[in-house]
Formats: sequence, structure tokens, C-alpha cells
Amino acid sequence: MDEMEMMMAKSHSIAARAARNYREEEERKYEQLKNNLRLDFEFEEKAEAYAKIIKTMEMDIAGLDEEIQRMTKRKATIKNNIDRLKRSLEGAMIATGKRKFKTPLFGFGIQKNPPSLNVLDESKIPEEFWIEQQPKLDKKAALAYVKENKVDWAELSQTESLRIR
Repeated sequence: MDEMEMMMAKSHSIAARAARNYREEEERKYEQLKNNLRLDFEFEEKAEAYAKIIKTMEMDIAGLDEEIQRMTKRKATIKNNIDRLKRSLEGAMIATGKRKFKTPLFGFGIQKNPPSLNVLDESKIPEEFWIEQQPKLDKKAALAYVKENKVDWAELSQTESLRIR
């Protein structure tokens, strides 16, 4: 197993262990919440217990977001390293004239990619190549308009949600 595979296996193992630990912690918190509800607290005390658990979960989310960001950056770095290694190998193959060869583990070859289209002037493209698309509602603009004008095609609605400060 080469160094890259070992790093990826270790990274996968760490992520799996973190996911398992998080799942177990969430189950523990849920059980704690259920137990809190069974006790004879005053309503305000129950609400405070809810708020503490919610705040703890929000901190968990923030930590997970940071970890996702870190892992995403790490993933991008690894992808860039792969691309750099491929470009380097391809350049060496072209420079040495070895466009196709095999080793005991891998086969290597430089081949042509499928053709792609480079548009030079969109205004000259025949209509048959354009795709019709359904109009899309701009809900923000419509909301602003309906707030200021009486219309028969829409109505304002306002819901409620809990805020904990």
C-alpha cells in the first residue's frame, strides 16, 4: 500500500470513527432529553433544559461545519496533487515518446478525448440548437411587489417559529 492509499485509508477510518461517535452522542442526548421530559419540572425549567440541549446541538453543528470545511480543503488538495502527478507523468511520457506501455500492475496510455464544442459566436447558432426553458418565478421580487400592492394572484402569509436568545 503506497503512502497516498495509507493516508486515504487513515482519513476514511477517522471519518467513520467520528461519524460513529457523533451518532452515539446524539442518541445519548436524545435519551437525556426524553428522560428530562418524564420528570416533573415546571414548564419554564423544561424549556430551559430544551434550550441547553438545542444550544449544545448547535455547537455540534458549528464544529461539524468546521470539520467539513477542513476535509473539503484536504480533498481539494489531494485532487490537485493527483492532477499534478498525472500531468507530470503525461509530460514525461510525451517527452520520452512512450505513449503506451504496461507494467505488472498498471497499463498507461495517452489517448484522444471526445470532441468538445468551442462556440465562437453565439448569435450565429441556428435556433434548432437552443433549448426552450420554462420561466422561473422570482419569489423575492414578487414578495416585495405584493407587500406594496394589492393583487389577486398571490397573498402574503406569515408563519411563526421559536427563537431562543
